[in-house]
Amino acid sequence: MRYCTQCILPDTRPGISLDADGVCTACHGHRDKETRIDWTAREAAFQTLVQQTKARAQGYDCIVPVSGGKDSWYQVIMARKYGLSVLAVTWRTPARTEIGQKNLEAMIRNLGVDHIDYTISPDVERRFMKAAFEERGTTGLPMHMALFAIPIRLAVQLRIPLILWGENPQLEYGGNELERLSDTLDSDWLARHGCLESTDADYWCGKEGLTKSELLAYQVPRETDFTVRSVFLGAFFKWNSYENARAAQEAGFEYGKQDLKIGTWDFADIDCDFISLHHFLKWYKFGFTRDFDNLSVQIRYGMIDRGEAIAQIKAKGWQAPEQDIAAFCRFQGKPDSWFWSVCEGFRNTDIWVKQAGVWYIPDFLIPDWQWT
Repeated sequence: MRYCTQCILPDTRPGISLDADGVCTACHGHRDKETRIDWTAREAAFQTLVQQTKARAQGYDCIVPVSGGKDSWYQVIMARKYGLSVLAVTWRTPARTEIGQKNLEAMIRNLGVDHIDYTISPDVERRFMKAAFEERGTTGLPMHMALFAIPIRLAVQLRIPLILWGENPQLEYGGNELERLSDTLDSDWLARHGCLESTDADYWCGKEGLTKSELLAYQVPRETDFTVRSVFLGAFFKWNSYENARAAQEAGFEYGKQDLKIGTWDFADIDCDFISLHHFLKWYKFGFTRDFDNLSVQIRYGMIDRGEAIAQIKAKGWQAPEQDIAAFCRFQGKPDSWFWSVCEGFRNTDIWVKQAGVWYIPDFLIPDWQWT
């Protein structure tokens, strides 16, 4: 493994590559945000998009996919600021947290938006998650498939001309130059970057007894008679997770250190008990944790330096979300040993080496890491 010389991301992270100087594409994306992108022109382009959207709208102007988290608060705030009428749409996780529910209700009340809380049969969710976890080593695939497909399906069916997503992950977390500067989330983007493991809903038919009708909510419409623009808000306004949290908090969003489930940001990943498992599998597959993502962003924002980030990683160590793992196993009706056995099946032996019964990563970022 090689690590970015400016942040701490490894070259194993999907979408990341290092240049000749050892600088990762995510750091180049931040450079683009600060020096190459004309944000005044981007805002003007967004205002044009708003005008075009209103000219086509037959009811609601746009759908904003929301979880109740700080970014979706910011998306709704910005949509309302520019005069868009909003239908907020949520894929309801089968493991919504108390603070997640509270924030979602506050968003609807405080920001004054209509809202659809879309619930898929918990039994279908359970079987789909089991199939995805055992076959691909990801509990988050059904989540991502649903949260992308449901807003798109509703936009087509309700003739809503715009979907307003949040950040462009290829700009924030690493992607090639063309992807970093794109504003569009379309079927090609989903195939490459939607955390769907190059699958669609049809692929999962028959697995764990799942039927086509049971997977309808996960199916993105293929041929439609109504065109929907699907864009990243972060392509038009400079994205900053801390500023988003501040704006959301001023409007009524709540969070605290007691809500932190994984990573270093107490304002993020707090809506669902299972999101931590999606991030946790990065350790086995790619050799890094959620902390690497969060701290690398803080380095780019100038909040900490690289040495401070490494010190935080070392001090925190390897932390498994034990309570969330136990909750997921209860949801699946499986013992905890099942979870750990599946995780081991996805340990990436291109980077992991076993010696004297202990797995370790040669040339890890922290030489004296305590391997267990």
